This record gives sequence, structure tokens and C-alpha cells, in this order.
Amino acid sequence: MIHTLRPTFALLFAALITLGLTSCGGGNALGTQVKEPFTGNKYESNNRYFRATGKASSSKDAIAQSKAEMDARTGLAQQLQTTIQVVTDNYSKDVQGAHVNEAIERFETLVREVTNTTLADIRIIGQEKYLNAEGMYTVYVAMEIKKAAMYRTMKKLAKADARLSAAALADIERLLDEKIAEAEAGE
Repeated sequence: MIHTLRPTFALLFAALITLGLTSCGGGNALGTQVKEPFTGNKYESNNRYFRATGKASSSKDAIAQSKAEMDARTGLAQQLQTTIQVVTDNYSKDVQGAHVNEAIERFETLVREVTNTTLADIRIIGQEKYLNAEGMYTVYVAMEIKKAAMYRTMKKLAKADARLSAAALADIERLLDEKIAEAEAGE
């Protein structure tokens, strides 16, 4: 009986080795990795710039272009909103007084105003367009905004708001001045 198990064990062992070798060299289960345009440090946000990329496809050139730009703008707006959320959270922890809630509300409103209208000082830093065999256009866009310019625009909007109390405006200006200094220093 032991002699009949040895050939079966040997065949099973050989099958497992073969299966292991073919699965290791048989490719990636996720597919082939693709390197898209505008990847790497040059296209990532840093201390001076908010950066984002967008990609879109359409059978119409102009639609692919506008969708890709909208995708990149959405990425920029999300980064700005996240940054301001962190700033307002830190502000509410550090500052006491009746004007804190007013200043936080105004900060959030400033972000919406800036992102819903125009993003200040936005620049397209890269753009590539491809047309495939099926007639589909794919557009890649990379955009950036100088953080200091964005904060200056927010400061200008805050100063123009007559409803804002003097204390809340002073706090907003102080916070934005700090963010401007950080952005210009590249910290």
C-alpha cells in the first residue's frame, strides 16, 4: 500500500510545482500596468502649488477637453476644501470667542465662492490628446494654482463682505496671512 501512495504523491507534488511555476510567471491578475501622462512629483501638489490632473474620453474633441479640465478643476477644488477644513479645525481649537463660528462659516463660504466661480490663478501645465482607432478622443490635462494667490483671493473676498464682524475678519486675515507666508516660503 505504501508503494501505491508514492507515485500518487509524486504526481501530486509535480502538479503543484507546475501550477506554482505557471501562476508566478503567468502575468498579473490585475492586468498590465499603464503609465498615464502627468504622473510624478512635477504634477503633485506641494507647499507652493495645488496641482491636479484630469482625464476624459469622448467621440467629440471639445467634449473630451472640457470634461478633462472639469475633472482637474474638481481635484483642485477638493484639495482647497480639505486644506481649509484643516485650517478651520485648528482655528476653532486655538481661538475662543463668539466670533469663531462666524469666521468658520465665512471661511467655508469663501471656499465655495472661489471654487464655484473661478479658481484664482489657474494654469494648464500640461495637455495631451489621443485619438484611437474607434474615433474616441482621450484628453489628459494637468493644472496648478499658486496657493498664495488663492489665499489672497480669499482674503480679498473676505474684506469685501460687509456682513462679517471686525473680529471675524481679523481672524480670517490672520489665518490667510499665515497660509500666504507658508506658501511663499515653500514650507
